[in-house]
Amino acid sequence: MTDPDTTRLAPWLDTHVEDFRGPFTIEKFPGGQSNPTYRIAAASGDYVLRRKPFGPLLPSAHAVDREHRLIAALAPTGFPVAHPHALCTDDSVIGATFYVMSHVAGRTYWDGSLPGLAPAERRATYDAMIDTLAALHAVDPDAVGLGDYGRPGNYFERQVARWTKQYRASETDRIDSVERLIDWLPRTLPRQDRTAIVHGDYRIDNLIYAPDAPRVIAVLDWELSTLGDPLADVSYLLMNWVTEPEGRSGLLGLDLPALGIPTLDEAVARYCAATGRDGLPDLDWYFAYNLFRLTGIVQGIKKRVADGTASSAQAAETAARVVPLADAAWSFAQKAGA
Repeated sequence: MTDPDTTRLAPWLDTHVEDFRGPFTIEKFPGGQSNPTYRIAAASGDYVLRRKPFGPLLPSAHAVDREHRLIAALAPTGFPVAHPHALCTDDSVIGATFYVMSHVAGRTYWDGSLPGLAPAERRATYDAMIDTLAALHAVDPDAVGLGDYGRPGNYFERQVARWTKQYRASETDRIDSVERLIDWLPRTLPRQDRTAIVHGDYRIDNLIYAPDAPRVIAVLDWELSTLGDPLADVSYLLMNWVTEPEGRSGLLGLDLPALGIPTLDEAVARYCAATGRDGLPDLDWYFAYNLFRLTGIVQGIKKRVADGTASSAQAAETAARVVPLADAAWSFAQKAGA
């Protein structure tokens, strides 16, 4: 998997990206388990190109065209996204659908404990993350032309069905905890009382903060976005408070007050205050669902590793998480009454 051939990309950029000037170089960003992402360094500035992955794809997966539509709708509202320049659906240019957006320079945090920041900065950084999610959920989809961005009906019903289908399409081994979840989740769906734009993978390492302030200046990776129940995003974010640190965003077991990071109750209270909620329901079902969904995502990576088409150098290590994720999901399901 090499960088895209620039033979046809160069004239496409000249034609479709406003004020683009070469020469340019293109280099793949490290990481990225799903859609390969590249930095274009040109005479006119830096850009980011996201393309569909190499090899055969699961149905509805890796929809970079949906990502482009979403950020193009949000950008005029002032919500923090990278500026979208252009979408290309002509596979003859680089071999797959892709889009180009501006490169946003700022800070990205990979470790949820935020080493190197003072306690007050950590607090402000987490507050900004929560406030930005609340701002997303306050956007009226109809007002920004996204009224048809997701199907009507119960979001969790659709998602459980979708991830069951995706899991089956990439299944490599029988996992007992997955089988139990596939039976239990559809029978215990919560009622949906709000609909919002749902990011689908909202976590701290998908945010870019300003270089000099705890302010979110871009939310990245909208591949899983849709219209749905905002509790999906909230519970996915709050999972960080109930999972072990794995070199990523887990906070369980850390001394949060000493670090300056909000506790789970404080995070819930801030989100609820910003969105006019009296509180959140018991979250164990939502944690079970989110971990089941992650199981499906990671199983897809495992299948791509087996097929030799995985994008990230860390893909094989990620693929090994399938069973632990499924077991953790079932553990939360049991807490929810399974």
